[in-house]
Amino acid sequence: MIQPMTKGRRCTLCGKGPIRGEKIARRGLAKKKGGVGRKITGRTKRSYKPNLQRVRAVVGGRVVRIKVCTSCLRLGRVVKPPSGGMRARPAVGR
Repeated sequence: MIQPMTKGRRCTLCGKGPIRGEKIARRGLAKKKGGVGRKITGRTKRSYKPNLQRVRAVVGGRVVRIKVCTSCLRLGRVVKPPSGGMRARPAVGR
C-alpha cells in the first residue's frame, strides 16, 4: 500500500519509493579477530530513500518535469528533450 506521506518520494516511471529498515548497532571484537563475537546492542528504525532527480522529459509529446530515480536514468527509460541554445534556433537572414 502506498502511504500518502511517500507520494512525493516516488519514481514516476518505476514506482520506487522509500522503504523502512533498521540500523543495527554492534559492539565487540569479531571471533576471527580473536574476540568473543559481535553483540547487537540496539536497533534504530530508519528509512532508505531512493535517489530521485527532477529532470525534464518528453511525456506524450510534451516537455514536463518528472521525478525519476537514477536507475531509470541509467537504463535509458527517460526520453530527454532536445537541448536548447543557439543550435536549436533556425538560421534567419543567411
